[in-house]
Amino acid sequence: GRMVVAISPDGSQMVYVANQRLYHRKLSELEARPIPGTETWQGVANPVFSPDGRWAYVLEPSRGEIVFLDCAPLKELTRSKVAGQLSSLAIAPNGRILVAAAADKGRIFFVEADTRKPLGFVEVGKGPKSMVILPDSSKVFVANSEEEKISAVDLASRRLLSHIEIGSAPGALLLKPDGGEIFVLSPRTSTMTIVDAFHNNVEQSLPTGREPAMAISRRDSSILYIANAGDGSVMALEIETRTMLASTHVGTEPRVLALTPDERFLAVADSASASLAVLRADRAALLTTIPVGSRPVDVVIPDWLWQR
Repeated sequence: GRMVVAISPDGSQMVYVANQRLYHRKLSELEARPIPGTETWQGVANPVFSPDGRWAYVLEPSRGEIVFLDCAPLKELTRSKVAGQLSSLAIAPNGRILVAAAADKGRIFFVEADTRKPLGFVEVGKGPKSMVILPDSSKVFVANSEEEKISAVDLASRRLLSHIEIGSAPGALLLKPDGGEIFVLSPRTSTMTIVDAFHNNVEQSLPTGREPAMAISRRDSSILYIANAGDGSVMALEIETRTMLASTHVGTEPRVLALTPDERFLAVADSASASLAVLRADRAALLTTIPVGSRPVDVVIPDWLWQR
C-alpha cells in the first residue's frame, strides 16, 4: 500500500514510517518519538488505526507479521504471524477484521483484531497490493498488480466472490465515499476503470493523464481529483457525468493528494521536485508552490489544526 502515515480517527495522534522505523507523534506536540523496539525490525510498512483510535497495527513485511500496538501509551503488545512478503494492510470499518495482502503468495489473509486470531486466507490473483473495504464491512476488493484484474472477496465468509477483468494492470484503488463505486487507476495504460462495487462489474474505462498515481474524492462524491505522476498534472473529474472539469500542471511527479477539511483547497505533493502545490479545489487552479523536504510521500491535514 501507498500509505506510510496513519492518523487516529480523532485527529490527535499519528503513526508514520521513516527510514524503515516507526514513529509516533501527538499532533499537539512538535516532537516525534521513535517507538521503542522498532530499531531492530527489518523494515516496517502501512500503519493503520482501529476506528476508535485505541489500537494501531503495522506490517513488518520481511517477517510476514502484523504488529499490534497499544496507543495509550504507544507500545508493542503482540504480533500475529501471517505469511509471505506482506504488501498492504487494511482494517474493516467495523474494526473487527484485519486484512493483509501477501504479494508473493497471491493471497489475502484475515486476522481477528480483538483476539489476534488468524482466520485463514483466500487465493486472489498475482501480486495483490492495494485494497479497499466497503463501508458496511461486507466486501474487500484487492488489486492484483501482476494481472489485469481486481478480486472481490466476502469478508464474513472469507470466500472469493469474483475476479473483475479491467483490461489493464491495476495500481491504486479508491472507494467512492458512499461505497457504490471503486476507481481503479492503471499507471501502465494511463486509464481509470470504474467498478460497480455492489454488482462486481466494470461500468466504464476512461483516459487519465500519464501514469495516474493517486485519486481522492470530495465527501459528497461530486468531484474526483487524480494525480498523474507521468506528466505532472492533476485532473478534476465530475463523477456523475464523467466529465473532465480541469487539468492543471502542478510540477514534475505529483503522487499524493489531500483536501483541506473544508474542501476549499487541494494539497499536492510532488515527489520529484520536493514541493507541495496548493490548488483551489473548486476549479483545480494552482495558487502556490511551497518547498518541502525531498521526496514527500504523504500529506495529512488534521481537522483541529485547520480550525486553529
